[in-house]
Amino acid sequence: MFAGAFLYALRRGEDFPTAGRFASVAAGKIVASYGPRLPAADHAALRQAYGLDDAAVVLTWMHERAVVLGIDPDRLAVGGASAGGGLAAALAQRAHDEGQIPLAFQLLVYPMLDDRTPFGPLGRRPWPVWTGASNRFGWTSYLGRAAGGEDAPAYAAAARRTDLTGLAPAWIGVGDVDQFHDEAVAYAARLGSAGVDCGLLVEPGMFHGADAGLTDSTATTRRFRDRLLAAARTGLAAPA
Repeated sequence: MFAGAFLYALRRGEDFPTAGRFASVAAGKIVASYGPRLPAADHAALRQAYGLDDAAVVLTWMHERAVVLGIDPDRLAVGGASAGGGLAAALAQRAHDEGQIPLAFQLLVYPMLDDRTPFGPLGRRPWPVWTGASNRFGWTSYLGRAAGGEDAPAYAAAARRTDLTGLAPAWIGVGDVDQFHDEAVAYAARLGSAGVDCGLLVEPGMFHGADAGLTDSTATTRRFRDRLLAAARTGLAAPA
């Protein structure tokens, strides 16, 4: 799923590394990428609905047409990076609650999960690329109200969910120089405590989105990419 702080999507035809990486390991499988509707800036409720509802439409479409597409309806996975990782986590929660589509895997790449992060100590640190101010703006714009309050709309901030029991197996990857580090690690720990199989990679020295622009340029991003691909292969593989 697309990155973009829940506020914008990539232009049609633009390649985003996460979709490409899924495709590179999905031999004999189908990878779908979608571009959600983008409402006017002052329609936060529609922004939340469009992002998640449009993703759910694509997932449902693939499940209903599994035979025609030649895919296993019991081996569907979701994944995304940054805001797309947050949407993938929310979609996994919603799919579980609705009980119609049994997800096999969720790949959450430095996911944007918790609207409370930019209002705590992490929001005041000088992060590279995705700053505390950017995070506050992103969450407040997406929610349409002050973020970090007592609650958030259902599925808007995946980390707000209290019961993670029964969710699809997951893999979470994040750098240790990323504002999303703590919320990603905490979510992975909570998934594990809830009995969900969850792999976690914390990449030393990697900042937010570094792999998107520096995929083959540094040892750090190459290592992160390789381990992400390995996790995707494992998650997409049919059970023995």
